[in-house]
Amino acid sequence: MPSVLRGIPASPGIVVGPVHLLRWEVPEVKHRLIQDDAVDAEIARLHQGLERARERLRHVRARTEAQVGPEEAAIFDVQLSILDDRELARSTEALIRQNLGAEKAFDLVLLEWRQHFARHTSPMLREKVSDLMDVHIRVLSILLELPDHDPVDVPRGANAILVTHDLTPSLTMQLDRECIAAIATEAGTATAHVAILARSLGLPAVVGLRNAMSFLAPGQMAILDGADGTLLMAPSEHEIADARQRVEIEAGRMGEMRELAHSEPVTRDGVRLVIRANVDIPDEADAGATSGADGVGLMRTEFLVVGRATMPDEEEQYKAYKRVIQAFGARPVVIRTFDVGGDKLPVGGFPAEANPFLGWRAIRMCLDESELFKVQLRALLRAGVHGDLRIMLPLIVTVDEVRETRKLIGEAVSELAERRVPFRADVPLGVMIETPAAAVACDTLVRDVDFFSIGSNDLVQYMLAVDRGNANLAPRFTPFHPAVLRLIAQVQATGASHGIDVCVCGEMASQPLAVFALMGLGIRQLSVAPRAVGDVKRIIRGVRMSAATDAAHAAIAASTAREAETLLRRRLRAELDAADATAGMTA
Repeated sequence: MPSVLRGIPASPGIVVGPVHLLRWEVPEVKHRLIQDDAVDAEIARLHQGLERARERLRHVRARTEAQVGPEEAAIFDVQLSILDDRELARSTEALIRQNLGAEKAFDLVLLEWRQHFARHTSPMLREKVSDLMDVHIRVLSILLELPDHDPVDVPRGANAILVTHDLTPSLTMQLDRECIAAIATEAGTATAHVAILARSLGLPAVVGLRNAMSFLAPGQMAILDGADGTLLMAPSEHEIADARQRVEIEAGRMGEMRELAHSEPVTRDGVRLVIRANVDIPDEADAGATSGADGVGLMRTEFLVVGRATMPDEEEQYKAYKRVIQAFGARPVVIRTFDVGGDKLPVGGFPAEANPFLGWRAIRMCLDESELFKVQLRALLRAGVHGDLRIMLPLIVTVDEVRETRKLIGEAVSELAERRVPFRADVPLGVMIETPAAAVACDTLVRDVDFFSIGSNDLVQYMLAVDRGNANLAPRFTPFHPAVLRLIAQVQATGASHGIDVCVCGEMASQPLAVFALMGLGIRQLSVAPRAVGDVKRIIRGVRMSAATDAAHAAIAASTAREAETLLRRRLRAELDAADATAGMTA
């Protein structure tokens, strides 16, 4: 058994704490036959399990309502109603009376229900599939007496390291940050959404730790290092003391970065960049507004809908957008319309797709569900009166999608005018450049949009044909491939020639080495995680734009991603060393 598990760094930070295993998947259930005289006891055990599941859900609901709000807590009402369904209990009891153990009887009934709802013609009933899955997992885990089967089974102040196979956005949002101090997953990559959320929430994280759960026991001590991508099992007292010392050193460095975050992002040869913040959930608005960022370059809105029993209405969305806009005052706030699909599923209502990242998602779903889309557009236009709002469309492939959206915005304007509510009609409209089609043909978009924002996560994924959530392919997912660098340079040049701002808002914008490359490619606007603002400004202030340009041109001419990355790293190190030497002489 290895003493150190190695994965992919996802969110920096060091945590020493007990392991909490979360097995949030339907467990395997073996056939178990019972005697006739055991039937009544087995039925009683079923009902005890159902009641324990209700108690857990009521606890989760109450905690969610206290921490987030009643709308978010309502997602658990559907699951409670499933547990209260008399037909569920009756069907399971019938199988128990045929001498099946309670856990296998419940397993068979839930499998049948899930298959039935998944094939149903009604979208409302298909939406129950994800809720049925949660109920299936929860009740079976109780009946089988499995340990650590619930993300809320962690004592307050435990400083626990949550270890699981994978973590959906909806489960991540339920985590109590007073209990969970770090996240480790067997699946995923640094650009998977669990990693993005972990960075946003300030939780150290390691992903791609294959088979980690088979090596770990609940409650055992471990050390997670989110920067190195390691999980040290059963550490010695010396290793624990060393880790805690590194935590103190890291805390001091973070203090320096917080100070640096409020400095001007100006290179050594006088070129100023614009650094904006990414916002994943409205609760992050205040932290983002005080991070030293010049506004919001990307507010993701899909986390308003994932894991929900119903879509948020116009008023709820308006309040969420207004909260973020007001937090940033006069600074620009770019809000992206729903980018659902792929690995971010809304309210369980998506049909199963063989290749969801190439399927019915993002702008495609929004345009096909135009009434739902107009709810969001009306909420955005209303929020626009409170500051400098800009709307951004995801996964654009053709200018037709932009023009169709502008038509819907016109309809939303008319509907709001008829209702006589305050709104702003002239909100700038931009697009995400995250498909090769949009990048290569971005000149076809320039007459219909106000700005470009390069989504490097998906652009790299589609450009290199590498699933960014596949841990097996993680080494092949690299933004330093010469093809990716050339495409970014092309988009920047097109934007500059037509007077259109170009920002990079993917994870590439937060990586120090990638920041150096982007600067050299001509990018002057970056949108990063609020906690990365100081680190990004450190790079900007430590280099000359002329050196970044020379390095980027050399990287574009490289034959491989490894060659380009090595070249960039060497030149960045030389620039930072020169800056340190100059600072030392000045001091």
